[in-house]
Amino acid sequence: MFKSIVLVLALVLFSVSGLHADNKHTPKVYFLNLVNGDIVSSPLTIRFGLKGMGVAPAGVERDKTGHHHLIIDAPLPDLSQPIPMDAHYRHFGGGQTEVTIELEKGQHTLQLLLGDAFHTPHTHPLYSDQINITVK
Repeated sequence: MFKSIVLVLALVLFSVSGLHADNKHTPKVYFLNLVNGDIVSSPLTIRFGLKGMGVAPAGVERDKTGHHHLIIDAPLPDLSQPIPMDAHYRHFGGGQTEVTIELEKGQHTLQLLLGDAFHTPHTHPLYSDQINITVK
């Protein structure tokens, strides 16, 4: 009987952890129209994807919402601080979900980071994979 209880508990724990990993409601931020290794031309339109949360402009405090920040040729910033604002860290505090930008020819890295109403990453930061693109 003890072995049966242990087996049932192990199956329950495995099922719960498996459900979490594939949960359709797990938030995710991603590029809609770009993938790692893309060769593109400039100007480039970039579309931002978000699932499991909503987009809200900066200054709007609403649960499970945020706004996009595009990181160009730079690492993730300190995730406990407000996101910098410069040529490498572009803010879309109006709730925009796409942008057309000029990039110089060559290799570039791009990454998305969702910020809260105050341009700070959420308690559980939500960011995309960093992708590499080549502008021809």
